[in-house]
This record gives sequence, structure tokens and C-alpha cells, in this order.
Amino acid sequence: MPTAETTIPDTAATSASPSTVEAGALVIGLHPAVAADGEESSGAAPVLAAGAADVDAAFGGELAELLRVVGATGKVEQVVSLPTRGAVPAPRLVAVGLGEPGGDAAAADRVRRAAGAAARALAGTPAAVSTLGAAGEGAAEAAVAGALLGGYRFDLHRSSTDAGSAPVASWTFTGVTAEQVRHATLVAEAVATARDLVNTAPNVLVPETFASRAVALGERAGLVTEVLDDQQLRDNGYGGIIGVGKGSSNPPRLVRLTWHGGAAPTRKVALVGKGITFDTGGISLKPNAGMADMTSDMGGAAAVIATVVLAAKLELPVAVTATVPMAENMPSATAYKPGDVLTMYGGRTVEVLNTDAEGRLILADALVRAGEDAPDYLVETSTLTGAQQVALGLRTAGIMGSDELRDRVAGHAVATGEDGWAMPLPEYLRSDLDSRVADIANVSGQRFAGMLLAGLFLKEFVPDGVPWAHIDVAGPAYNTGGPRGYTTKGGTGVPVRTLIAFLEDVAANG
Repeated sequence: MPTAETTIPDTAATSASPSTVEAGALVIGLHPAVAADGEESSGAAPVLAAGAADVDAAFGGELAELLRVVGATGKVEQVVSLPTRGAVPAPRLVAVGLGEPGGDAAAADRVRRAAGAAARALAGTPAAVSTLGAAGEGAAEAAVAGALLGGYRFDLHRSSTDAGSAPVASWTFTGVTAEQVRHATLVAEAVATARDLVNTAPNVLVPETFASRAVALGERAGLVTEVLDDQQLRDNGYGGIIGVGKGSSNPPRLVRLTWHGGAAPTRKVALVGKGITFDTGGISLKPNAGMADMTSDMGGAAAVIATVVLAAKLELPVAVTATVPMAENMPSATAYKPGDVLTMYGGRTVEVLNTDAEGRLILADALVRAGEDAPDYLVETSTLTGAQQVALGLRTAGIMGSDELRDRVAGHAVATGEDGWAMPLPEYLRSDLDSRVADIANVSGQRFAGMLLAGLFLKEFVPDGVPWAHIDVAGPAYNTGGPRGYTTKGGTGVPVRTLIAFLEDVAANG
């Protein structure tokens, strides 16, 4: 398969004044004007964010008023541009709204969103300098990641590209440290890797090529890699992966990538991600509308692959193994069908009532295999249910599992700006998955609580006593609308930033 990766722009930190840095454009932040009563003041000049004082001085202290004249308000993601006329070396000044100032996670995400909006406005600019990293607590890495992710563009399948719409090639950041820039750049690179995998066309990214791509990424980062092909999966009893994959001419795979955690790993973490490279629904065929978006049904797999590679690059003192089942769910004469009973890895049997509930079947095999490593924590993510979108919308992940770990992961989702909400797993719902012929059915006979029932199904395959969390990103993993903030159209890379924040938390706190 083509393996060209999206190129992350060059990044650097500088201690020089932004008013002296040579670049094609200079980015500053703005907050809305506030009246004496604390409300936003309509029509007043916006407030320059921290980091822009030297730039204002270069404009004779009149920059805020000048920006007011051209319509700047400080509203989040509003971008206003004007020529500098020699006041600073950069010929173009871009002011972007940050909304209300603050030091919480929401304020940091507003910086991230603003940086992404500015990056898109600067498409075609060879080099830019940004002051947004000085805009407040948590702003440093947000400014870097937002700029890199907002400018993301996927060109693998294009025969030609427009240089005028190319991302900024080089970013320089003031108000940040070199280590903050390095860390944020590596995280953005991992998110871009996940986006690349999701955005790759499903005729190019089939299980075999997906596995090869994962191995290449892993080996480059020094990971231990393992791939089971369809015959090995069959021989070892991976009935869920084989069952789902047997309707396709592209046979399934199971990939394992392991970061050893360095000399003294503090904990052992298992990551599992759903890798359905395309989902037609199988015999329970999906409607045509929106089916093309099912190229994203391996978003969970893409995220855990990118995350374990990032853990190695950051040299986190945590042993991390990603177990990634990969299959293509197709209808054919050999496809599994409603009424089939599959024997999963580990011996449990599942009655298939709907072949479009295939993700939980391949995940069941992977969860049992991941549990054999006796991890301290097990975190799985998947584009699992349309019910997640009904319950929480397209941007908020549903997070289930062991109460303490579920809440811990949900906290990181909120803190990183990826967003997630803790959901329950009521035991009274479990009987809805009772099967008339097998240990459990893959769906219930009713339309209610679909996301929770999927979580309860997965729980059946998690080893007793292992803290676990399931992150349903059916909506958040793929953006079908236009770009916003640092989120571009197509694959979003969610929940890479949540997962790496969790791993860093484990490294620091166990």
C-alpha cells in the first residue's frame, strides 16, 4: 500500500521577541472587551492576549484599536488579518479570538481551537511565528498542537496538490519551552498518524495492509511486533475475528505491538482497538446513505496503534501492549449470518443476531487475549455503536467500565479537549443479551440502551479483577462536516490524546 505520511511542520521555540522574528506571518491572540459590569462590551476594542505586548509596542500601542477597526472581537476562532507595513519583520499579522481568558482545561482548548483556525487561515505560508503559547496556563502545548492539527491535510490519494493550500511548513513559538514544543509535536504527530490511517481509502487499507502498516510504524519506534494471519487465527480459536472476516476476500489479522516501558516500568497497560477496515454491515446490510463513512470503522485501532508508538517515542516508564483485531465485514456466500453461533477465543459462545454488531465480536477475542498478559489496566476504544451518537452526539465519547478507571479516563478526555462522558453499565440490562442457544447474544431484541448493552457485552470478556474502560468514539472519531478549530474533515485522531494523557498519568501516579 502507499505509505506516504502527512508531514508534520517543523517546530521550534524561541526566546526572542515575536516583534523581531523573521516569518511570513505573525499570530497573536485576542480576548473580547469586557465592560465594567463584567459583560462583553460590543463595539469596543478587543483585549490583546498575553504574549503580544512587544507586538503592540511595535504598532505604537494602537494595535487593539486597529484590529477593532477591521472587525476583530476576540470571539473564539475568529480570524482577522492585516498587513504590518514594516512594523514587524513579518509582512502579515493574524489575530485570532481566544474567548474569555482563563487557566482551566476549557480555556486551553480554546487556545487549541484558535491555533487551528489560524493555521488554516495561513495555508500556503512558508513560515509563521505564534504568540498563543503565552496566552495562559495550559496554553503552551495547546498552541503547538492546535497549529499542527488545524493545518493537517491528507493528500495520499491526490494526483496533484495546490501549493497555495499547503499547511504552514515551519512554526516558531514564543512563550513556550523547547520541551513543551517537542512533546506537543510528538502528540500531534501521533494524532496525524491516526488520522492518516482512518483517511486511507478502504480498498487500500485492508486487514493485510493495515497490519503491515502497523508493524512498520511499530518497528520504526522499536516496538516488539506480532501478526497472526487468518490461518493462525483459525488454528488458535479466534472465532470472532474469523467469523466476521470470512465474508471478505481480504482475510483478517490480529496485530500486537509492545512497548516494554524502559528499564523500570511502573505498570502494565493493555490497549485494544477495533480494526474493521470497512463495514458494510455484512448480511445485515447497512443502508447506502453514509456507508462511505464506514472507512472510519477502524478508528479505534488507528488510535491505539498511534498511542503505543507515541509511548515509545516519549519513553514512558509504562509497559504498553496494543492488541488490534482487523477484519473487513462484507456480505458474500461465505459471510457469517444471523443465527450463527461463534466460539470465541477463550471458549465462550456467542449467538449472532445481527452481523452489523461485528465490532464487539472481534473485540471479544482481543480482550481475552489482552487479558492473558495480566495487565494492571485494560483500555479499549472503538467506533462501536450508533447509539453513542444518539445519546451523546458526534463529539462526546461514551466511556464505560470499572467505575474508578472509567472516571479517570473520562477526566482525561475532558482535560485534553477530546471530550467524554462517563456512562453506567446497569446489571439489569444484562439479561437482554441472554441467548436461546449460546452463552450470550451479540445484540438484544430491543432498540433501547444500545451503547450500554455493547459495553455489557464487552465486559463479559474482560478478566475478573482487571480495571477496564471502554471508549465508544463512533461519532468523535470521524468528522463528516467542515473543519472546525483544530479538527479537520475526516478522521479526527480521537482518542489518541486521551489515551496518552492516561498513560502519562499512570507513569506518574501508578
